[in-house]
Order: sequence, then C-alpha cells, then structure tokens
Amino acid sequence: MSGRRGDGAHGDDTHGDVAAATAAAGADAAEGEGGAGPVEGAGIRDRIDSGYGRLSPQEQRAADFILDHLDDLAVYTATEIAEQSGVSKATVSRLFRRLGFTDAQEVRDQARASRSRGVPVGPTRASGGLAEHAEAERHNLDVMLSGLSDGRLERAAALVAGAERVVVAGFRNSYPVALHLRQQLVQARDDVRVAPQPGQSIGEELVGLGARDVVVLVGFRRRPAGFAGVLSSLAARGVPVVLVADPSLRGVDVTVRLDCPVETPAPFDSYASAMSLAALLAGAVLTETVRAGRPEGGRSRVAEITELYAELSELE
Repeated sequence: MSGRRGDGAHGDDTHGDVAAATAAAGADAAEGEGGAGPVEGAGIRDRIDSGYGRLSPQEQRAADFILDHLDDLAVYTATEIAEQSGVSKATVSRLFRRLGFTDAQEVRDQARASRSRGVPVGPTRASGGLAEHAEAERHNLDVMLSGLSDGRLERAAALVAGAERVVVAGFRNSYPVALHLRQQLVQARDDVRVAPQPGQSIGEELVGLGARDVVVLVGFRRRPAGFAGVLSSLAARGVPVVLVADPSLRGVDVTVRLDCPVETPAPFDSYASAMSLAALLAGAVLTETVRAGRPEGGRSRVAEITELYAELSELE
C-alpha cells in the first residue's frame, strides 16, 4: 500500500489528528456548515453514502479515496489519507467529524472491528494479494487440521453415522457449506436433510428431533440474531449438536465442535477450510458406516446411487 508508515509514525499522527480536528472545528463554525447526518452505529461506508451530497468538494475527494481503500483503512492515518487524496489534513479531520467520528483513531478502530466480524470492508489490493491470500488459506487449513488431532473428527463422524436422522443446518453465508455437506453425507447414509429449506423458517425442520438424532449446525460469523436461540432449543430437547464454526463464536456448549478459520486479507471471508472439513467429515462418516456394517449406508449405498445416476442419465 502506498503511503504506509511504521507504528511510530501512526502514533505521532494520532496526536496530530486531534489537533487538526480542534483547528477544523473553528473553521466549521465560521463557515456555518451543517452536519452530514451520520447514522448512529453505521459503518463508514454507510455514513459516507448517506451524507455524500452534503460534503464539500474537498471532503468528497477524501471520501472517494476512503471508499476506494476501505481494506487499508485500519492502518491509514489522517495525514496519509490527506496526502493520497490531495486535500489538507484539516479537511480529513473535518470529514471524520461530519461522519460522527472523534478522530482518525476511532475510524481505524471501527475498521479493525468490522473486519474481525466478517464485514467486507473494501476491494482487494491490485498487486501482491495472491501470495498473501494463499498464505492465509494455508494457515486456515493448518489451524483447522490441527484442531482435529484430539479425535473430535472421529467423534463427530460416529455421531452422524449412528444417528436415526441427521439435519444439516446453516444460515446466510453458512448455508452453502451446509448444503454441500448434506450432499456429501447423503451418499454415505440415508435420512439426511438440509435446513432451513429456501424461503422457510427453521422451526418445522427441528420439531420432533431428539437424543437419537444429530444436528450438524454450520455457524460462521455474521450469524443471524436467532442463532443462539436455535442452539438453546436443541439443547433443551437433548439433541446432539456437531457445530462447524469459526473461532469468533465463543461461550457455547455443544456435543462436538469443529473450528474453521475464515479470515483472509481479502474483503470477504474464505470458506476453503470449511469445504475441506466437509470432505473430511463426510469421508469419516462413510468409513464409520462401513466399519459399523450399516446396511443402509457405506459402499453399498454409494454403489446404488451410482447405478441410479447411470439409469437416469444424470451424469456425463
């Protein structure tokens, strides 16, 4: 990133930002400019979008630069933003105040917090991103795999293979992982369904489940508000839960937990480790059904499905 400086420079600029903000406050009063009407609790992108038309041309230049570099906002100082956008530091400080921030440090803090919650904060960098992304993916896979070394994958597979019914549930960005995992599991055993069905709620999918069943609950960050309620309802009914989640989900008590980091340098989370885990879990379930000699699962089921594929001409 052009214009970045070391940690020491960042600390110096933070004090300068406060001074610049104080100086800019007098300029605002003299100019009699109205506020941009920041939305309480909103991110900087939403605040800029809601008040862009009320910003001065210079402030719009700084705002445009911020919107183009949201991925780097967590490390930019007000001085660097001013230099890169071709405006004064006082203009940047005034812009931050209009958007409802105290100073540049508060902006950086919000950018860091947003990314840690999985919020996509900006475009990927044009250069140097591929190697960094590959390294992050390798790290996520290593962390996921090391977490399985205590035998939890085998415990999860035994639960799923031995259950009467299996429900694989996921919401929002977790749903594609749940859908893919269900598609793998249904080849290893019968009575596996995904929830919720498109456009439907989750309650009707969980009713009637008990201790002999298993719910594989996929819950990556930016989970819906009702996620904790689903966990509580399953616990109250004694339903075993295999949780597939990222480390940001803390303080939950489930039967088996399988962690998959999703953090990357890119604006969006990556589910490469989750998809890898899905393959591992489905493979372990298949192995378990073969070991247990379940007549409705294992290799005989795979062979029967393959025969039906051919009979129905479903595959090339």
